[in-house]
Amino acid sequence: MPQNIKKSLKTLGPQGARLVTTLHERSQAIFGIGDVKAATGLADASARSFVRTLVERGLVTRLKPGLYILVPFEMGKEKEFAGDPYLVAKALAGGKDYYLSHGTAMEIHQMVTQPQLVVSVTTTKPLRSRSIMGTDFRFIRCQRKSLFGIVEHWVTRQERVQVSDRNRTVIDGLRRPEYCGGLTEVAKGLWMQREKISVEEMTRYAIRLNVGAVIRRLGFLLDLYQMATDETRMRLRNRLTNTYVPLDPILPGQGKHLHRWRLRLNVDPDELRLVVRT
Repeated sequence: MPQNIKKSLKTLGPQGARLVTTLHERSQAIFGIGDVKAATGLADASARSFVRTLVERGLVTRLKPGLYILVPFEMGKEKEFAGDPYLVAKALAGGKDYYLSHGTAMEIHQMVTQPQLVVSVTTTKPLRSRSIMGTDFRFIRCQRKSLFGIVEHWVTRQERVQVSDRNRTVIDGLRRPEYCGGLTEVAKGLWMQREKISVEEMTRYAIRLNVGAVIRRLGFLLDLYQMATDETRMRLRNRLTNTYVPLDPILPGQGKHLHRWRLRLNVDPDELRLVVRT
């Protein structure tokens, strides 16, 4: 244990020292009341009172009711410490049945040119979005059967989070472009990482998800960027119905109809072709 932590433990009292030592041994900065009770032996009401004291002293920050984070000792009495947003997102989601998605996943996979101002999390739980110390956390609900195409991303040497892989990130973006800044931003991300993205895997994901709008938008972009094989094209086109959907659902429903992919082109294809030249 680092010397600065050992010195600071002396000022915490025996219960505080036990809690901090236990969390440090676990490489765990974010904790709940259950962790406090296990480390200190306090009953529920006493554990909550104890944590409130730590918050008042600036040793701990409250993220939400029942969820806290240790303030690093080197930050002194700073009370505006929220920790790494990806780890906070994981804790808010309960640590399982979730993954970082949409614009956040695009940022992790270097599929964006601008920093993302919202942390997007897909989860099977109905969680309300919230803001913590200036960071917005947005939760997007999905069915358990849709938890696929997920990889691990190491945030620190000890801690990791779950994030959609590049292929699933594109598919999620095509389903809900509004969480990625629009269809054009999804197209940019696809093109930027085209050498690391698998057209076959994206096609498989789109068919497995079985959302018509995703199949249409994917087929259109693969055609536009000349990434589709004849086999891929036919696999996607065989899934089409006669219904037309907008290319970008967050834009007005205008533009000509493209029969090939049953799309209404409310984004100018020339705008999307410019991505290739940037």
